[in-house]
Amino acid sequence: MISATRLEAAAAAVTVLSNRPEVTVWALRYFGPWWNAASVAADAVPSGAVVVADVEPAGYEEVARIVHDGRPTEAVTYAKHPLVVARDGEDVIAASPREGIAYRSTPSSGRLVLAGTDAQPLALAAARLAREAIRGQLLRDGWAVLHSSAVVRPDDGAALLAFGGKGAGKTATALLLASRGWQLLANDRVLVRPSGERGVEAVPWPSAAAIGLGLLRSLGWDVIARGYLRAGGRFHPTQHASVTRALLSGHHTPLWDGRERERKVQVFPDQFPGLFGVDLATGGQVAGLLFPQVDSGGVPGAGGGSRALGEGDFMSGATEDRYPDVFGLARGVDGGGRGSARAEAMARLAVLPHRAVRVSHDVLASAALLGKVAGGM
Repeated sequence: MISATRLEAAAAAVTVLSNRPEVTVWALRYFGPWWNAASVAADAVPSGAVVVADVEPAGYEEVARIVHDGRPTEAVTYAKHPLVVARDGEDVIAASPREGIAYRSTPSSGRLVLAGTDAQPLALAAARLAREAIRGQLLRDGWAVLHSSAVVRPDDGAALLAFGGKGAGKTATALLLASRGWQLLANDRVLVRPSGERGVEAVPWPSAAAIGLGLLRSLGWDVIARGYLRAGGRFHPTQHASVTRALLSGHHTPLWDGRERERKVQVFPDQFPGLFGVDLATGGQVAGLLFPQVDSGGVPGAGGGSRALGEGDFMSGATEDRYPDVFGLARGVDGGGRGSARAEAMARLAVLPHRAVRVSHDVLASAALLGKVAGGM
């Protein structure tokens, strides 16, 4: 029995097909709150981009054998997994032994076929590639990808983008504003495109949101998360087991791996409204830019200087370290968008209000400050 999920974002669309319903249900859950995801009849799939992801061990073995038959290959890290990539005529083929998944992409038709040995890693891979198929279409249509969190004011659709390096407080800013009635549009990346004469529209980049244990506790969500886990609930499977143990035991001291990266709670998109009461936005018009800094023991305040955006604020080049376009889904367009699209977006964003803000571990005071600053933009 073949099942199907259709995804649509702006003018882009892709259909995920599988012989295992958990694969298409995963895509439905993962994208539904932000992108127009719906179950569709497998025999009525419209033309266009398709991701076929079947649990088919023989198919995996066949493509893996071709990849390793002596032809030129390239070793790539994709979504933290080692991938061996080769060509087979016009197709890009690849094998991921750690996941037990083989790939065959035909960029000219937008068709991508995955064969896997196990349903769960296959479901994650199919969702990633469906998102990449959407991104490729949007990039070719003039969109760009910013490294930013974003919120939307539900009354008028005004969007605020928060920028900064690791630890600057982008996620905290977005979630604190969400606690004041704004809708969450993006946790870490957002798609933008010039619209009209001077506008910039934004749509979500769906992904699991990484929230530090300290921030989770400051928001008062640790009790909710602990009760959810104890009742048998689960967060995203990429969440490290040590984080789950800390949640269950009531610990909130930050956890670190051996590379000085904090291990965080990994929240599904649909868990924001369903578990934490945070509404999600499906789009907005950018009205201003925030540049947060976290001063844990300081007093929340505004000012201190903002900055201009640069190429490093787009998810391209050296900043794109997780999802290189090894399958040709963007057909040569840079992962952050065409240079002309990035330049126009930067020029339009440059004339919008910029506000530097300082937030602290005093959640009530920080949320009040952000609400005041955001309300005036």
